[in-house]
Amino acid sequence: MNVLLVDDEPLELEQLEYLISNKFPSWNLFKAQDASQAIQIMHSNNITLAFLDIHLPGKTGLELAEELSKTYTLDIIIVTAFQDFEYARTSIRLGVVDYITKPVIEEELYKILIKYERIGSYSDPIYQAVQIIQSEFNEKLTLHYLASKIHINPAYLSRKFQEEVGMGFSEYLNEVRLKAAQKMLIECPDMSINGISEKCGFNSQHYFSQMFRKMTGKSPRDYRLKEI
Repeated sequence: MNVLLVDDEPLELEQLEYLISNKFPSWNLFKAQDASQAIQIMHSNNITLAFLDIHLPGKTGLELAEELSKTYTLDIIIVTAFQDFEYARTSIRLGVVDYITKPVIEEELYKILIKYERIGSYSDPIYQAVQIIQSEFNEKLTLHYLASKIHINPAYLSRKFQEEVGMGFSEYLNEVRLKAAQKMLIECPDMSINGISEKCGFNSQHYFSQMFRKMTGKSPRDYRLKEI
């Protein structure tokens, strides 16, 4: 798995690199000290997870997070020395999945990273399949299309996907679409529920609302009203 670390303080960068590589030695870590370096790395590498310091020279970590989330499919974690709820709230609105405070505590970091342990252990075809789903979830994705993209047998892909991911292709696709819908409900308050449903790849607003309630316990409308 490819992980991007962005911090303008070399010692902080080295500490984060050490803590992650010590626990997950097979992960590929890329380091940048500002937004421009980070964007260059993103252009040439398939990054799954990025840690962004909130205070960077030039663009801030939040500004960089907003730019990256519009262009790439990845999870973003904000690193900040400020334990301020507004930072967390702004981060969530930008699609940031979590945030940690400095100095980084080893146990807290590993609690966040443990969910990525499975991704890092995927076989190459399953990793490719997951990346395609995360970048093309809004399209009419099928198992056969996915199999053709990575040049393997659909039945084999279906079996391996279930074994390694722990859920079927359709279930995983719905989960990715629903997470994207959660983000859009907050970030696009003027977009209709039906519009968000379509943008996230659902053919039916009724089915979307049904699945959304099943995952969150709320209707899309109630979720939006509570979070905004």
